[in-house]
Amino acid sequence: MSQQATPLRSPRLGRVVGPEPSAVSGVVLLLPSGDEVSERRPTPMMAAASLRALGRRLARTGHDEGLAAHVVHYRYRGWNGGEAHLAHDASWAADEVVRRYGDVPVCLAGVDMGGRAALHAGGHAAVNSVLAIAPWLPEDDVAVPPEPVKQLVGRQVMIVHGTNDQRTDPELSFRLAARAKKANRDICRFEVHSDGHGLHQHRDEVHALAEDFVMGTLFGRVFARPVEDALAAPPPLGLRMPLASGFGRFRSGRGG
Repeated sequence: MSQQATPLRSPRLGRVVGPEPSAVSGVVLLLPSGDEVSERRPTPMMAAASLRALGRRLARTGHDEGLAAHVVHYRYRGWNGGEAHLAHDASWAADEVVRRYGDVPVCLAGVDMGGRAALHAGGHAAVNSVLAIAPWLPEDDVAVPPEPVKQLVGRQVMIVHGTNDQRTDPELSFRLAARAKKANRDICRFEVHSDGHGLHQHRDEVHALAEDFVMGTLFGRVFARPVEDALAAPPPLGLRMPLASGFGRFRSGRGG
């Protein structure tokens, strides 16, 4: 009896989040979490509610600027070691943006394992910025090459991490940011004090910070003062910038 070939899986972009702009001039690709090892197919619910909420917020804010937000649907749930499936799917998604919309700037915005995928795929020619929220990063191991950072040169990068994260180690994202800062001054990292992996306690502030970064990098809006300060500050100050309670709530002009 002949064996049936396993069908090839393909990544895909979800529908545009919110109303589609009449002309697209910038794209944010939302990269959900995943597993360290798994060849199972992701479920439609893989994109966490918080990531979808961020996408809706960005779509509303950026609609008049021509922002299109898409969730990336991976082929597999897992990173899967050297296969780095999630990173390859993020790069594919950037290629797909170019095919659909032409030469527009792209921000990769990922959470957890999606944050790692965003950092890895940040070297794509269409990508001008990377936002990694509570990124999952592997433990330091002398037998394993360190996470790459050279691909981030020329990109604006923001990492956001809760100090009480029990799932992804915030110290690992600090170490990666410190290495990246040596080659790329346009990187900053915010710490959300007392918050955990999901950043539920300060979700409004985290989403306001993400909005400020995405709109600034894709469309040239002036960053809020804390973001400007974090990007300009030498390490470790700009890599351990505390996210103030109420960030974005009363912003006017350049205020925080």
